[in-house]
Amino acid sequence: APAAGGRVSGGCPWVPLVPAARSPRRAPCRGHRLTPADDEMYQRTRVMVLEPESPNTMFIEGYSTRGFTISGDVVVGPCAVLPRSILQWNVGSHRDISHESLSLFRLLEPQIEILVLGTGDRVERLHPATLKQMRECGIAVEVQDTANACATFNFLVNERRLVAAGLIPPRGTYDM
Repeated sequence: APAAGGRVSGGCPWVPLVPAARSPRRAPCRGHRLTPADDEMYQRTRVMVLEPESPNTMFIEGYSTRGFTISGDVVVGPCAVLPRSILQWNVGSHRDISHESLSLFRLLEPQIEILVLGTGDRVERLHPATLKQMRECGIAVEVQDTANACATFNFLVNERRLVAAGLIPPRGTYDM
């Protein structure tokens, strides 16, 4: 017999019966079981696999407090990841990022569209004049913490964008 209010212990309402002689039937409950009729079963999920095996592109596989693993190569310290090469980048911290330290990225041919800068453990503000000079050269600059900069770089490379990265390894703990 239904509980007060026409509900059974599962929380689903009873379906009213026309003939009183039949046994009671419950309306379907969706809280306990999914059926093929549910909309969720027909939604498609797209998965795009990034291709680190491509010989012509750089792919950041990992990072640590010591450096980076890029396309199978271990790079110690800050580095500049260019479309077809990896270089040591002569900066010690985000304070060393200047017009001069970014000149390497402005000299590339073909010119890059986006420069992704990883500033260590957290996003650091760069001097506005430095960012303005890069924009005037036609290069968008994305400043992020290093973990997100690595992911952004890989995503943009996979999208076939002309991108480079300047990466500073995270310290693990931030010293002020």
